[in-house]
Amino acid sequence: MFGFSVYLNSSLDDSTLVYIKAMRRAGFTGVFTSLHIPEDDAGKLVDQLSILRQYCAEANLELVADVSQDGFAKMGIDYTNSAAIRALGLSGLRLDFGFTNAEIAGLSRILPIALNASTISETDLRELREAGGDMNRIEAWHNYYPRPETGLDAGWYARKNEWLHDHGIKTMGFVPGDGKLRMPIQAGLPTLEEHRGANPLAAALQLQQLATDRVYIGDETIKDHTRKQFAAYIQKGKLLLDTVAELPVPLYERTWHNRPDVARDVVRFAESRELQLLATRPAATGKRVAGSVTVDNDEYGRYAGEVQIARRDLPADKRVNLLGQLTSASCELLPFVDAGQAVEFCKQ
Repeated sequence: MFGFSVYLNSSLDDSTLVYIKAMRRAGFTGVFTSLHIPEDDAGKLVDQLSILRQYCAEANLELVADVSQDGFAKMGIDYTNSAAIRALGLSGLRLDFGFTNAEIAGLSRILPIALNASTISETDLRELREAGGDMNRIEAWHNYYPRPETGLDAGWYARKNEWLHDHGIKTMGFVPGDGKLRMPIQAGLPTLEEHRGANPLAAALQLQQLATDRVYIGDETIKDHTRKQFAAYIQKGKLLLDTVAELPVPLYERTWHNRPDVARDVVRFAESRELQLLATRPAATGKRVAGSVTVDNDEYGRYAGEVQIARRDLPADKRVNLLGQLTSASCELLPFVDAGQAVEFCKQ
């Protein structure tokens, strides 16, 4: 499941609704927001939440809000009152500091709850069960990290998620956006430090590989083309790869698939040798840097016509013609071109 973030410290208007609906059409199904940002006025926050709730209802999106015990107090909400909690109209709460496990267990009987994935312990899970928590409605959501150098280590993150899965707990992580970045630092909002400044889709696909059940965009927006890339992947299972310069026209006119036997060094398009859509006389050979799009020429004998993408830097080969190059952002997607993965080329 993929989601995105909408924050309440700035006015929500028609442009916000347009963005929300565009993300829903792309296949995103959830929205995350925060109810405990210190600089926000509590009254304004409640009004903004009401607008966002309406927008999410119009777009058929789940809405989960991050809140602390102090945040509830500032909004004048008694979190022990089930009617008051339900009146928020949320799909779930992501609980921050200040709650006892007994209180969390009680809230889980009202609506789905997400806890801090990084800090939850064996003791917490035992106490939640003992207090009658609805464990089917308790998930573990990681934080995002605005300050550079403070994001989580990928190995530690993977081990934590595996531990949570072993206990039947679903997990969530954030990836950065590439549109409007969150103030005040504007350095992206990833969960993993290595994802700071990364292609959002590539970061999302890596989180999925690291036992992450839900992936949300942490920042305020993603670019239109990035949304198109997510839509192609979510709805059709395709990866859209952008090229720096124009490739031969036939490469843009169809969907290509990586062979089922995945090569270490290159993506090998299964259809290319049978289709023979490109000229194969020797021409424009040279060093193949990562992301180079190539075709084997006549000097490669039976391999002539095979289209490939270099996954890493490779030496020049007189039997291989250079056709063009992927953008650096699209090169980040190459590790996720697995067996049979569908790929389409896009002009930059």
